[in-house]
Amino acid sequence: MSNASLSALPATDRPDVAARLRDALLGAAFTADGLLELLGAPAYAALARTETVPALRATRGDPPLEMLVRLFLLQQPVPHARVEGVLPVAGCLESGWLTRVGGDEVAATVDVRPYGGLDGEDWFIVSDLGCAVGGAGGIGRRDEAVVLGVGGASTTLAGITVRTPVSSALDLGTGSGIQALHAAQHATRVTATDVNPRALHIAALTLALSGAPDADLREGSLFEPLSDDEKFDLIVSNPPFVISPGARLTYRDGGMGGDDLCRTLVQRAGERLNEGGFAQFLANWEHLEGEDWQERLQSWVPHGCDAWIVQREVQDVTQYAELWLRDAGDHRGDVAEYQARYDAWLDEFEARKVRAVGFGWITLRKRGAAVPSITVEEWPHPVEQPLGDTVRAHFERLDYLRSRDDAALLEERFRLAAEVVQEQVGLPGAEDPEHVVLRQNRGMRRATKVDTVGAGFAGVCDGSLTAGRILDAIAQLVGEDPVLLRDRTPAQIRLLVEQGFLEPAG
Repeated sequence: MSNASLSALPATDRPDVAARLRDALLGAAFTADGLLELLGAPAYAALARTETVPALRATRGDPPLEMLVRLFLLQQPVPHARVEGVLPVAGCLESGWLTRVGGDEVAATVDVRPYGGLDGEDWFIVSDLGCAVGGAGGIGRRDEAVVLGVGGASTTLAGITVRTPVSSALDLGTGSGIQALHAAQHATRVTATDVNPRALHIAALTLALSGAPDADLREGSLFEPLSDDEKFDLIVSNPPFVISPGARLTYRDGGMGGDDLCRTLVQRAGERLNEGGFAQFLANWEHLEGEDWQERLQSWVPHGCDAWIVQREVQDVTQYAELWLRDAGDHRGDVAEYQARYDAWLDEFEARKVRAVGFGWITLRKRGAAVPSITVEEWPHPVEQPLGDTVRAHFERLDYLRSRDDAALLEERFRLAAEVVQEQVGLPGAEDPEHVVLRQNRGMRRATKVDTVGAGFAGVCDGSLTAGRILDAIAQLVGEDPVLLRDRTPAQIRLLVEQGFLEPAG
């Protein structure tokens, strides 16, 4: 990236201007809540679909907030005299946040998107012009170094990340700096890397405009910018995970064959984690002919790590190619060029014997257990974000179960987790239900079938009695041998604890 390319961006060495601009934006209610209130839910949602007409219609007036939306989100020039009473115009022009156009108007040099933190913080995500809403495809950006703003993948990763206080955090492939911004709230030291120097520049702008501490920004691919001995308590990455022929777009294409970039990222993360540390990624993975995708992903998990891998979606190869061709705006260009790129994508999948592509989350936790716990599952159902506490609790439950054999488990006391309900499924009028389902209304929102013993056990778990005593009481009620019941029930208790339906009471 040339210095000339970076010079078209706002300067990163004027924190005073960034602070004044931030104060002005907050003073005009240019926040996530303010934007939603101004535009209304339909127009606000339309921005994520790259549709700006509803927002343009909602911002035809003179109030400062409407002017700021036109300027920083919709790339509309505004009169210099009008903006002068709202923003520190002289400083913004001098440091490059604004530029003069058409004689008496000014325009933004970057997009600025209001963004609400997990704890209600008012932040601002900086991105290349036209990339704050809907991604690169919405404006036909073909630049390989384009830096996007907030997207569904960014917010998903932010929501699943474990947010305990840590000494050090690493954001690999920081892009516009969203994950580094989140990490700065609970990590003493944040390091962020990216192969794209333009992304590092924009990430610095995001941090400065959001009033966050500076991060250690380093240029390079994956772990290359790190010294040999650097380790972290938290590693996060929304990498360029798209499985594509070639590496046309830096923000999405990893440049390695197939899903090798995601595999390499996962396999190398273990050696960069401190004991007890988490590494959390979004990833795509291939479903290959003749191979079990779950076994394939299990082989990615590095030594010394527990893992929880969740497949959220699967697309066949045609759906997948169409998704990312549209993401880049190729469907709006030359038809022959679009078809040639589509064909190349299918050639690549055919050569690699790929029948589908999965998308999901991968979480590693460094723990030197003799036998690691690796869970690979498919869960396409709705969940409740943020899930960081749910992820942390999952691994804590694994430690709890791993440290207790069945005899010890029966001496423990449990409570039914909050907002778990029981559903009985069967034909109307039947004396007994066909099956009983326990369902969570929080977190992963799981549902699991249980037998009558499991349902009865869960129903009376209030922390007052040990599991063994509850089973003895159930055995007496149903006329079953208590010894046999104690032998066969621990497996069901373990499953209910592992999935979060039951919680240790002591």
